[in-house]
Amino acid sequence: MILGIPLILVAQNQQLRQFSLEEGLPQSQVFDMVQDGKGYLWLATQGGGLARFDGRNFKIYNINNGLVDNYVNALFAAKDTLFIGTKRGLSIKLKKKIVSIETAQIHKISRINDKVYLMTENGINQVSDFSSKGDSIFLKKLKLADQLNTAKINDMLYDGSHYWIASNIGLFKTADLEGAPPERLVEDDFVSLLSHKGRILAATASEGLFSFEPNQFEDAIFVLENFRINNLSAHNNGEIWIATENKGIFKLNLDNHEAIDLINNTLGLNVQNVRKVLTDRQGNIWIGTSGGGFYKYFQNDFKHYNTDAGLLGNRIYAVHVNAEGLWLSHSESGVSNIFNGRIKQVETPDSFQNTKIKTISSDQKGNLYFGSDGKGIWLRYQNVRDSFIEDKSKISELRKIKIPITSISNHEISTSTGFPYDWIRSISIQADTIWAATYASGIVKFGYNPDSKNPIQIYQVFSAKSGIEDLYIKDSFYNDGSLWYATQNGHLGFINNDEVNHIGKVLGEEVAINSILINNDIIYLGTAGRGVWWSLLTEQLSFKKLRGLKPLSSENALQLIFDNDGYLWSGSERGVDKISLNQETEITDIFHFGKDDGFIGIETCLNAVDKDENGRLWFGTINGLTEFIPSSENSESIAPELHLSELKVNLKPVDSLDFENWSKTERLLNLLPNQNQISFGFYSVDLNHPNSIEYRTKWNNGNWTKWTTNNSTDFSGLSFGTHKFYIQSRNYRWKESAVKRISIFIERPLHRKVWFQWLVSGIVLLILILIATSYIKRLKLKSERQKKQLEIDNHLLDLEQKALRLQMNPHFMFNVLNGIKAMAKSKPEVMNATINDFAALLRSTLNSSRQEHISLEDEISALHHYIKLELQMAPEPFEYHIELKSDYSAEDILIPPMLIQPFVENSIRHGILKGNRKGKLVIEFTTSETFLQVKISDNGIGIFESQKIESVKDHQSMALKVTKERLNSISSQNNFKIIELKDTAGEILGTEVRFKIPLNTEY
Repeated sequence: MILGIPLILVAQNQQLRQFSLEEGLPQSQVFDMVQDGKGYLWLATQGGGLARFDGRNFKIYNINNGLVDNYVNALFAAKDTLFIGTKRGLSIKLKKKIVSIETAQIHKISRINDKVYLMTENGINQVSDFSSKGDSIFLKKLKLADQLNTAKINDMLYDGSHYWIASNIGLFKTADLEGAPPERLVEDDFVSLLSHKGRILAATASEGLFSFEPNQFEDAIFVLENFRINNLSAHNNGEIWIATENKGIFKLNLDNHEAIDLINNTLGLNVQNVRKVLTDRQGNIWIGTSGGGFYKYFQNDFKHYNTDAGLLGNRIYAVHVNAEGLWLSHSESGVSNIFNGRIKQVETPDSFQNTKIKTISSDQKGNLYFGSDGKGIWLRYQNVRDSFIEDKSKISELRKIKIPITSISNHEISTSTGFPYDWIRSISIQADTIWAATYASGIVKFGYNPDSKNPIQIYQVFSAKSGIEDLYIKDSFYNDGSLWYATQNGHLGFINNDEVNHIGKVLGEEVAINSILINNDIIYLGTAGRGVWWSLLTEQLSFKKLRGLKPLSSENALQLIFDNDGYLWSGSERGVDKISLNQETEITDIFHFGKDDGFIGIETCLNAVDKDENGRLWFGTINGLTEFIPSSENSESIAPELHLSELKVNLKPVDSLDFENWSKTERLLNLLPNQNQISFGFYSVDLNHPNSIEYRTKWNNGNWTKWTTNNSTDFSGLSFGTHKFYIQSRNYRWKESAVKRISIFIERPLHRKVWFQWLVSGIVLLILILIATSYIKRLKLKSERQKKQLEIDNHLLDLEQKALRLQMNPHFMFNVLNGIKAMAKSKPEVMNATINDFAALLRSTLNSSRQEHISLEDEISALHHYIKLELQMAPEPFEYHIELKSDYSAEDILIPPMLIQPFVENSIRHGILKGNRKGKLVIEFTTSETFLQVKISDNGIGIFESQKIESVKDHQSMALKVTKERLNSISSQNNFKIIELKDTAGEILGTEVRFKIPLNTEY
């Protein structure tokens, strides 16, 4: 049974959105509105000053910013200039500056024939001039009829030949404001004038509205009597909108002077006192009120239903359409039905009172199934029976007429009546088979026959045992004999022929799948946070993310549905997206609808969407029910206009430029060389979608940056020369603005200018020539000195080498003679042979003492003579061995004379002769590519033990010291090593001397 009186919904697709103090408006009384050339909406308030609105934020101007008064009555915008009429006079806003002058209270500002007129409390003033740099405004008071000079002037218009003046003492007409006094046509309090379609409309404060042709006032038509009118304006292709003081807005058809529509509190206008109506460049209509702030009015394809329209609650959990209209559930407030524009409350069984109905479905007979949270399923069953009545229309015969009578009965399908589960997520019906997907217990396939003794027939329960791996089901969809299901953890599967085909995580990760939709053999999945995915219905599903030209407004897809035109709709927490797809299932366009576009409900509810037989879509939201009515009218979005708001050079603003004109020309902004840090600020105003404006920039011939909402950019360290900066914006429909270009020239630094470089180059060249000349002279002198010094050094080096040899020879001779002297007593028989060897050695030494180099063969021969002398003088004989390992022969290798003998002498006398084992001396010569390497080893007492003995005797080998000095001069200090030989037990085995000298050969 359906209860309640039906409420007829009228013109629900006319939307009003209010802006008041809560949104930032400084005062709720808006007396005038105007849109400037940049797109900003300016609002004149009573006591709050002036407010600038960009669709999102308000910027306030008051007496602290230079206004003459905070009570603003009238506004007029011309390019970058805003005229502000207040109770105390006129203020003019010029870019960032406001200049003011006190006058009588201003009620209206108009521009006629490029002249600005002020309608004041005491006649009409003309703005003759104003200073954009100073603080002065010059006004000229018009000399009208005496009574007009002191009258309250409310409005004035010019029809091409005459001026019409509306005042509190009547309606006046004149051909020349500075000529003969105006003629009064009728006496009354006239408040507003409008010229439209060849007629003039003149409105009075309380009597009504006159409509007449300019030259036939005597034939004026008087309409809308006894209305208190504030303002007249034309909107929506010629409709006359009459703003009244106490009845909202009347729309008037000027052709037949009949009312078209009424905008008042029934549509949502909180106050009836309307002061001004304005149409902006985007086609929006703005309504300023006295006490209710201002409203945005727009007509669209959406109708919105909420508790004010008769719904029981605003949160819509489930939506379903059948032949009896639309059925919907709202929070815990029951179920409603909408049929033929009427909302009716549906009587709910006691067991389902205060229960959330989360899903609604119906069968072919019109029986409705309501799935609930925790109470099972409520079946609203239609029982049709035939009734017969007698037809007595003909006396001759009686007949019975069969009339079907429908009665409604409610049935509970829950655990208390034999159903396995009570928490129902979704219901799908095919013929007499019902599929109930539960929250966390699986899917029940059953039938219901209320006439049976056991009405519930459970066909099968599909659970984890049946193969459903994730029982947290979010949505189900019946298609071509299969019931598809999707889960909270991202699983997908279907049931066909009572067999579960669980596919698993088809998106590759754990993400909630909110909605399933199958259309034209393509399955779509709406997810929580991962957008919409799709796949062809093949044996091997392969899902791809829905992508294309534009992104979705939200990645949370709560609802999915196709309309009759082939558009895919996706509902989210931000409204709905109407998605255009091509044959490759790629996005070609997206139309987003949010609060600013008439989709007032904003956040949609999970899977609460359906389509009726007329193609209308019904969306359940947390703020009510929204109906989409397809229409053939598609309003085209206009491209945004881009403006430069700020230019900074080295962090300092440049205020002297007219940005708008400057950016349209080829002019260059000339900067100094150190002014190489530039900052730009820019903006586009979109009163419909202020948050969707995006920008991109380009520097010189580089690539465009990515689109972003950032409306400023900085460049530093710019090189000198000409630079071009490009800016572009686009709106929510991706309509792009014209590209703006700003050209900058950074002066070359002095050191980078050509003439300066040539001058410096010449001076540098001259200096270099002088320096080079002087340097060459000094170089020659230095070379001569170095040559002489080198000759001296070479001579000294030669003397040093000879001196070293002379230091060594006496020492050697002393040692040998001492040895011969000792043999005279002990070994006289060998003394003669020793003297012969000594004579040969001495002859060799004398021959080589005057030579720079001798052959290695001569050196080895001298060593043989020397070692034989040492053997003859030694108390115990010892062995010795001299070996050459080289590709060169000994006579081809040249070495300094007497270089080896001192080390051999040291090994014999301080090593072998002082040891207690049979002596052994080994002398090895090896060559590499660049060096002659010498190794002298003995098995004596060791170098360190010998040094201890010598230190006690305070004796050192003069020859060894001299030879080391010779080696240092011939080679380097790192080429000489003395090593004490030891075995593994640490016992001293002898001494080894190693050194190398540069290889010198005969070749």
